[in-house]
Amino acid sequence: MDLITVKTFDSYFLANIILGRLQSEGIECYLKDEATVTMDPILTNAIGGIKLVVKKENAAEVTSILKRYDEEYLNAATCPQCGAHQFSYIAKPGITNFLTAIFTTLFANYAVATVYVYQCGQCGYESERLPGFGNFQNEEEDI
Repeated sequence: MDLITVKTFDSYFLANIILGRLQSEGIECYLKDEATVTMDPILTNAIGGIKLVVKKENAAEVTSILKRYDEEYLNAATCPQCGAHQFSYIAKPGITNFLTAIFTTLFANYAVATVYVYQCGQCGYESERLPGFGNFQNEEEDI
């Protein structure tokens, strides 16, 4: 049986949520290196994270299902400025990411994390969190 990695995760929780959703759809899949990353998160980058592996013949189907999951997640958010449902997760343009690229190049053994944001495709609104997800303080104030 040939297995192929279709996605990698840094988070134990997200990996298991996706694993459960795929298994509920009847897809046979496994998480590789889950125990190692869970016990010692510092090794995540060294071993390539938690890998979602599936049978080679199911890889195309699983890839399309994962793409559908991502689209459903991003379309569930509503832009607070224009009301659109078109968010993308991008590296934030700016001086911080520019300096990150320079420092990573100069000091190759010390990688600096890039800053990512969710950006509305309609109006350009940017947020560190996807609007409507994890913003409990704002939701409580609206009540």
